[in-house]
Amino acid sequence: METGSGANYTYMGRNFSDLSINGDSSAFSDCNSDRSGEFQTASSESRRLFMACTADNSDELIRQLVSDLESCSIEEQKQAAMEIRLLAKNKPENRLKIAKAGAVKPLISLVSSADPQLQENGVTAILNLSLCDENKEHIAASGAIRPLVRALKTGTWTAKENAACALLRLSQLEENKIAIGRSGAIPLLVNLLETGSFRGKKDASTALYLLCSVKENKNRAVQAGIMKTLVELMADFGSNMVDKSAYVLSLLVSLPDARTALVDEGGIPVVVEIIEVGSQRQKEIAVAILLQICEDSVVYRSMVAREGAIPPLVALSQSGTNRAKQKAETLIELLRQPRSGNVAARASEVSV
Repeated sequence: METGSGANYTYMGRNFSDLSINGDSSAFSDCNSDRSGEFQTASSESRRLFMACTADNSDELIRQLVSDLESCSIEEQKQAAMEIRLLAKNKPENRLKIAKAGAVKPLISLVSSADPQLQENGVTAILNLSLCDENKEHIAASGAIRPLVRALKTGTWTAKENAACALLRLSQLEENKIAIGRSGAIPLLVNLLETGSFRGKKDASTALYLLCSVKENKNRAVQAGIMKTLVELMADFGSNMVDKSAYVLSLLVSLPDARTALVDEGGIPVVVEIIEVGSQRQKEIAVAILLQICEDSVVYRSMVAREGAIPPLVALSQSGTNRAKQKAETLIELLRQPRSGNVAARASEVSV
């Protein structure tokens, strides 16, 4: 189960103090660059790789590597992409230098390569360049989105996870969200959320959270079957994905189809259990979700009440933060008077 401390929680510019979330930066992905040790380093490559990682004056090396990206030799391309990947990983100041040297378009071409290692190095170099905020718009404008989505579908596991993280970075720009959604990324991110490593799941959930601020992407996620995966992750307190999944779910349940799918997948008992045994942050997200579900549905109120939600809600109303208490009290009234239009009207005044 995830725990944290602090009065507010901010993620990607959105402040969650309205939920009184006690959180830390682990609630979503911090989108680290690629992990060291993902590739083998032969002895013949050691000297240049060492230079790529440690060179203080890297401008000349960068220019040569960008030129090598367009070599007729796949091996030279692999080596150049690997070294650019390392330069961008280990020296943040090189990320803008590399992009300005013209590396982005040839790297995007490598992302579409049929050679798995070449594709992986291209994807990961793009990811590492995207960690510089100044590069994100240039990367998207250069046509990176569709090749990254193809890598998310067909690449090695490392390429898939790093493609998801690169798409996460690009989705931080509002103007990219629709393009990424229309490129077919949503079902692939849902699949990674279900089957990836913890790192892949974390990046996928973060990307989906960002993308699903757009209504058409919410629909795509629901159609891709995300509710089943979210419910399963929320039910597994050992997954360290309860908060992340709940945040994504809190965006989606504004859609009627999402609420239906949540109920169909057995989500109500899971959300009620979070209110009962979850961390403070988890309880507050969960009560916000139940409020959205129950506001306009007598049927759902009855289902939530039958799951035993009222006792843990009473406890939350007595021991939670002011915001948690307010939400819990409003939901208790809804559950006790499910046919009261006045209470439902009051509930709608509480933002979620």
